[in-house]
Amino acid sequence: MAGDYLKTRLMATVLPFALLISGAATAQTEPSAEPEEDAAALDEIIVTGARGRPRSVQDSPVPVDVFSAEDLGNVAQTDTLNTLQTLIPSFSVSRSNNTTSNTFIRSPTLRGLPANNTLLLVNGRRRHKSASVGVSGAGSQAADAAVIPSIALSSAEVLRDGAAAQYGSDAIAGVINFVLNNADHGGSLVVQGGQYYAGDGDDFLVAGNIGLPLTDNGFINLSAQLTKSARTVRANQFTATAFDAVAYAAANPAYAAVVDLSEPLERTGKPKEQAARFVVNSGLDLTDTTSLYAFGNYSRSRGIAAANYRYPGGAQPVLDNSIRLQNGSIFRFNSLYPAGLRPQFSGDVTDWSAAAGVRDKRVFGNGLTFDSDLGVRYGWDKIAYSIIDTLNPSMGPTSPTDFTASNYVSNEFAVNADFALGVPIAAFATPLVISFGSEYRKEGFEIRPGEPNSYLAGTFSAPDPFDYCTNETAIASRTLRATAPQAAGINCRSSTDPIYNTLAVGSNGITGLAPSNTGEYESTSYSLYVEATTDITEKWFVDFAGRFEDYDSFGSTVIGKVATRYELFDGFALRGSAGTGFRAPTTGQLNMTQVAILTVNGVATNTGLYPATNPVAVFLGAKPLDPEESVNYSIGITARPFPGFDLTIDAYQIDITDQIYSTAQISVTAAIRAQMIAAGIAGADSIASINFFQNAFDAKVSGVDVVGSYRRSWDDGSTSGLVGSFNINKYEIGEVKIANLFNAQSVFNFENNQPEWRATVTGTHEVGKWGLLARASVFGPYARQATGTPFAIQEYDPEVFYDAEVTYNLTDSYKIAVGGRNVFDQYPDPNRINTTNGRIYSDGAVDWQGGFYYARLTYSF
Repeated sequence: MAGDYLKTRLMATVLPFALLISGAATAQTEPSAEPEEDAAALDEIIVTGARGRPRSVQDSPVPVDVFSAEDLGNVAQTDTLNTLQTLIPSFSVSRSNNTTSNTFIRSPTLRGLPANNTLLLVNGRRRHKSASVGVSGAGSQAADAAVIPSIALSSAEVLRDGAAAQYGSDAIAGVINFVLNNADHGGSLVVQGGQYYAGDGDDFLVAGNIGLPLTDNGFINLSAQLTKSARTVRANQFTATAFDAVAYAAANPAYAAVVDLSEPLERTGKPKEQAARFVVNSGLDLTDTTSLYAFGNYSRSRGIAAANYRYPGGAQPVLDNSIRLQNGSIFRFNSLYPAGLRPQFSGDVTDWSAAAGVRDKRVFGNGLTFDSDLGVRYGWDKIAYSIIDTLNPSMGPTSPTDFTASNYVSNEFAVNADFALGVPIAAFATPLVISFGSEYRKEGFEIRPGEPNSYLAGTFSAPDPFDYCTNETAIASRTLRATAPQAAGINCRSSTDPIYNTLAVGSNGITGLAPSNTGEYESTSYSLYVEATTDITEKWFVDFAGRFEDYDSFGSTVIGKVATRYELFDGFALRGSAGTGFRAPTTGQLNMTQVAILTVNGVATNTGLYPATNPVAVFLGAKPLDPEESVNYSIGITARPFPGFDLTIDAYQIDITDQIYSTAQISVTAAIRAQMIAAGIAGADSIASINFFQNAFDAKVSGVDVVGSYRRSWDDGSTSGLVGSFNINKYEIGEVKIANLFNAQSVFNFENNQPEWRATVTGTHEVGKWGLLARASVFGPYARQATGTPFAIQEYDPEVFYDAEVTYNLTDSYKIAVGGRNVFDQYPDPNRINTTNGRIYSDGAVDWQGGFYYARLTYSF
């Protein structure tokens, strides 16, 4: 059986590439009807990667993928992040279930590096960062790509190469440039609905785009997308070391009478979500040489996720911890909530931006050209956390059950001045283009407090809250005061009497932030850059770039890059690049504070994240954060062996110094708790572990990207296309700089949690009114190690997910499509190393939601 399994996986991986090769071989013996036209269709013009004149994908000195609006529309996803993951093997995004940050704004990776190592641009302009800061791992605070719906795009350009010297901080792994639709006429309306095979996760989308003229010399293009999706649940019945729901129900009829054990008590899965997103893009020609532009977006989304189940027995600290009320009687919250608690936490995300500027293009004598672009932009993002169906235990039986816990706000203001001088030089095949410019950027991050009840230290946060026992140091010497209830059975001499128990402070699940842990923070920077590009000969292109950046928090840095491409003969070229880069810690990473319930070693734990400058972090040895620095290299080939077929192969290596990463969870000791109390941290008595960010280690990422595409027109008027992409990636940690806080298990998981390789193969065929699409997404093996003893390791087998879609053009304007994602309903291997609480699958790049089917209607005009 195991041999058959591996054979099936191997065939599923190899077969699509075999078809690509066989199709290429067939094309050599049976030329397409219009090979010249097909080849030209593959020469997408790009503006990302080199600031000189626009180049084609094949002529680029660095690897750039271009996905058209049609490519993006052929992926039946409502989230742009999922769309990119489907199309780009070196790009992945995980679904995290039990956190408060990555649940609603997910952090993708490009070439295995964190989200904030990839720079997101819109129309060539840097996108502001989201307000979400990851509370563990790399603590990513990156731009949120999901707020730009794919229907608003004319294309997406993905530069898979270090480009910090050209575009600035964050572009260590690469750059994604969203090019907005600039049509001045026509439009489309899309309606799509679907559901998972499991019968949940109903998903609905309505999206529209329209282009309108703006006088006779401009355009305004409007896009909107509304989405709504229901939650999914992928879990077994709740079971933990301290509490087994089935066994407890068998022993406690009262519990069995109020709990429905036919459904998992802990709802591990995808959250319930809804969003409304709007984008506008516009331009206006003032003269033959001067034009204005403006674009922006507004997005509002809300996600609701299930927190850990709070069971009523097993000495659970929220519901089964006994206290004494004012009358001396013993009270446990499980008397009010005999079925336990299933809190739900939500994230409300609001994001908007506006950018505007003026461009001027001049042509002087002797072929001299001068272009200028002066622009300004502002972006704002807020995420508000709230939680319902929970308690502030320290308030006792009068506690409210709904809380607004905290708000985080990120904003960014920038002014750009970009220029390009084209100088004809007789010795060169094309003019020398010298691009230069500057940017001023101001970034802000704000932490706003929750409502008072969400962080209030209530009556029962301290032992003996009503002062019924005398206060001798030795409990055994204490006696009951005369003012205390005399017949309630209070035993002041026993440390186990409920009068000495305390209950956790703050809204349970997401603890509210007190004003003392909040504030407004800013950082400013400015940069100067210069880049020179030219074709020295018809076969040899060169690109040199340099950049100076200065931050008020970290000082200045100078970085550079060189890239080149040489065409050895028609249809075959060598290309390569080398450069340095950096990423400054974000204002959010520098100041993030959050207290939440996280699953640590399979156990729900109240954990706190604090800045590296917090007195508690300093007490534990934290140092102020420094920028990450990088050196990257790439070398590759581009080939077009025959019309219609393109192939690129690129090898790369990225060396990163001082990569920022979270410490492992540090258990709170009496000494640490004393520091927390001295620092004024609310609820210090109830926080079991803490972590903070540090420049944790040096790392190396190396790999190979292969992209092949083939398109053919047949004599009967039909067309076929095949695109195959493959990425192999290796993560290695070098020097660990906080060895006592970044343990061996953290190193193992960093190096092995992502698939060793990924591949995507997409085939399309259009004949008459019919269109067919088939896609295979292959995830290579990966591994995960438990962070608790005995530190078991689980290795995961490769997985193949198949997508299929059939379209039919009802008329010239209407098209209907039906299809499925993961049509064979594949799941990754179940988690075998810590299945606490009924959880089946671990978070990661491989989706664990199962098959999904959908129908889509498109109206174009």
